Amino acid sequence: MKPRRPIVIGLTGSIGMGKSKVASKFRHLGLPVFDADAAVREVQGPGGVALPAIEAAFPGTTGPAGVDRAKLGAAVFGNPEALRKLEKIVHPAVGELQRRFRRKHRGRRAIVLDIPLLLEGEGWKTVDLIAVVSAPFHVQRARVLARPGMTREKFHNVLKHQMPDARKRRLADVVIETGRGRLLTFRTVRAIARASLGSRIS
Repeated sequence: MKPRRPIVIGLTGSIGMGKSKVASKFRHLGLPVFDADAAVREVQGPGGVALPAIEAAFPGTTGPAGVDRAKLGAAVFGNPEALRKLEKIVHPAVGELQRRFRRKHRGRRAIVLDIPLLLEGEGWKTVDLIAVVSAPFHVQRARVLARPGMTREKFHNVLKHQMPDARKRRLADVVIETGRGRLLTFRTVRAIARASLGSRIS
């Protein structure tokens, strides 16, 4: 008999949509969650496996504390070629951490891959269900502009590199609303978890 593998839920959403809070709800309900952003921080942090290659490609952007985000950001901001170079370094390292996560939890009924750019890249091909976290634009904008150091220019620059929310919603198997009350959000997450686990979650 072929071993059963977990149902893979691909969790994604644009900046300020509330994806991190949704991921925490999945964890609360007992589903292991792979956090791609945390994986990026790990491979770029102190002793991170990507540091030597990043330093070679972008001299002076790393140190004992890992990547200097300001310096690296300045090196790739507005430079598509430099950004692609960085992605070729970071993405394989993050991919290896995801493979380890999958192996560790291969006996579970369901797992969650929290990947911000799931639909912008090829990641959607490796999941069984695409869950898009979404909120009205005015809610998204208010959340993002409330972040320390965020400006309208930075916000719109991020949006330029992300698939529009309307298109993500069309590609989703399920949309998790976060701008219309916490109860609706939790009920949607719980329904997804129940269906994926094939068991009742109170």
